[in-house]
Amino acid sequence: MELLTHESRPDWQTVRVERDSVDLLQPLWRALVVFRLITWVFAVFGVWSRWDGIVRPYGAVLQLAIMAVWTVISSIGYSRRWGRRNTRLAFADLIITVGCMYATLLAQPLIDIRGGASVLTSVWAAGPVIALAISRGRDGGLLGAATVSLALLSLRGVENASKILANVQLLLVAGLVVGYAATTMRRAGARLREAIAAESATAERLRLSRSIHDGVLQVLAQVQRRGHAIGGEAVELAKLAAEQEVALRILMSSRPTVAEGDRVDLCGLLLPLATTRVDVVVPAAAVLLPATTVGEVVAAVKEALSNVDKHAGPEARSWVAVEDLGEEVLVSIRDDGDGTTPDRLEQARSDGHLGVSQSIRGRITDLGGTVEVRTAPGEGTEWELKVRTS
Repeated sequence: MELLTHESRPDWQTVRVERDSVDLLQPLWRALVVFRLITWVFAVFGVWSRWDGIVRPYGAVLQLAIMAVWTVISSIGYSRRWGRRNTRLAFADLIITVGCMYATLLAQPLIDIRGGASVLTSVWAAGPVIALAISRGRDGGLLGAATVSLALLSLRGVENASKILANVQLLLVAGLVVGYAATTMRRAGARLREAIAAESATAERLRLSRSIHDGVLQVLAQVQRRGHAIGGEAVELAKLAAEQEVALRILMSSRPTVAEGDRVDLCGLLLPLATTRVDVVVPAAAVLLPATTVGEVVAAVKEALSNVDKHAGPEARSWVAVEDLGEEVLVSIRDDGDGTTPDRLEQARSDGHLGVSQSIRGRITDLGGTVEVRTAPGEGTEWELKVRTS
């Protein structure tokens, strides 16, 4: 029979969630496509309404044709994943839109534009501002607004800066508002994907737990009982069955390690420490601590359990409990071994045995936490490790 070890346990907690299945930005991209089409129609209407005042009408028609072609290309791109997954299309949109703004010179001399003639791109020029805001957030929106505003200022001339102030303000507001909305929706989408993955992993573990409980665990429990009843070499088989039962129960009760930025769930890393002689009890909710703190706390707990194996007796049992106190987290390690006296602990430190003073006390005090130990001959030992959550 192949024994279940940490190395051979199947990875039942990996759940993939397709990005586009929870892409909350799709409505913004679709709105951008509609915006480009509508504003191109507005640009056409603007040229038609000022047709008699345009010096070179063929230049205006050529400009509108270029704008139409790019509107179709960009709209197709923003409607597809390849156009939304990076900012290349948005930056290309910005460059071509600025080029179309300068293409107004094909229809109107620069002196006429600075004298009050319209830039024929009109509101259509705001398209890349919105695209960059969606793909890159606030900073992208501001970059697009600044670039289009500078192009407009170079065409109008510095002396007409006050006349284009309203347009510049609208571009900046559009970049800020859409950028902020896109960033918020992107974060919400990431949290939604995490929630879906966690829910799927939980459902899979529950299904597997029912299957294992109804079959494998019952068989292992029966092997334990029969092995102890038969005696002799069967006792060793019963012990192996007991270890495998604990390994399966740990697998069934374990949960994916939760992380938010540089904070990690302490419980997810303590649960695998459970054995036939070690019980680990943790809260249902994740206990998030800085990754460095989690690493030191787990190392201190392992050292405490190692001391139980060395000094508490071969039949000693241990209990590890985690309690979230709000601003602090309490981790207690208790055993029912032979126990000792505080004087003996101090003597061990003086004799150079650094397990207690460095591996346990040293780690926690370096984190700004506190360590308390209670022990007495025949009453076991209990460690209480307290660390701050921030």
